[in-house]
Amino acid sequence: MISIKSVRTKALATLVAGVAAGATLLVPSAAQASGTTTTAATAPTALNNLLLSGQSLKPGQFRRSANNLYTLRMQTDGNAVLIKGRTAIWGTMTNRKSSSLVMQRDGNLVVISGRTVVWASNTAGSTGAKLAVQDDSNLVLYNVRNKAVWTRAMVLGTLGPNRALKAGQALFSTNRIYRLMMQTDGNLVLVKNGKTALWGTGTGKNPGAWVVMQSDGNLIVYTAANKPLWSSKTAIRTGSVLQMLNTGNAVIVHGRTTVWATNTAGR
Repeated sequence: MISIKSVRTKALATLVAGVAAGATLLVPSAAQASGTTTTAATAPTALNNLLLSGQSLKPGQFRRSANNLYTLRMQTDGNAVLIKGRTAIWGTMTNRKSSSLVMQRDGNLVVISGRTVVWASNTAGSTGAKLAVQDDSNLVLYNVRNKAVWTRAMVLGTLGPNRALKAGQALFSTNRIYRLMMQTDGNLVLVKNGKTALWGTGTGKNPGAWVVMQSDGNLIVYTAANKPLWSSKTAIRTGSVLQMLNTGNAVIVHGRTTVWATNTAGR
């Protein structure tokens, strides 16, 4: 295992504080934690749990699951949060006041602050898609054929600064062939077609571990107790992002420069 001394940054303290406050929680459901995706075969029809194409949630507005257990609320602080009771179990981590959550007609679910998109599901091309707040705790985007194209366990294409993957969550390539999966055993693994492992951090036997693309440009796997296990060694490159490419390569990009890669393209 590589040496990762001095990799802790203020970004971790900020992120952990946000999670504790419930503003940045990204906690998978039990089914997601076991590696499955909880989606129904067909989309629900009750309008109170759907955000239809062209609709939006302004600050204070919400959609609620049919069983009344889960609420997706556009908070006044600019964060769109899925809540069970008083506990936030998922959020967009956007925190820009006066933002709105918009189900765009092109199929992209976005948080918009003014005219700036600050978060997106990256599902443009699924014209007419709708968002469902489901009874199983999942958020699912369905296309017009009622096929799931996105769930809250998925990040498509890019993991931005200060974005984290908890156990059971994954960064997918936009063609859905490759995924960088934060496994429940603590290993971050790049998988092809859901079954072939191409690369991993070797951090298994650490249940509850999570990974974050820090604002300083470093990708780090932390234990459940927030101790570093693995690092990409790419710090001091503020604003870098992690991308899962359609070629099968996972890369960290700073501006237009690739500063780290799994070197798995074409495999």
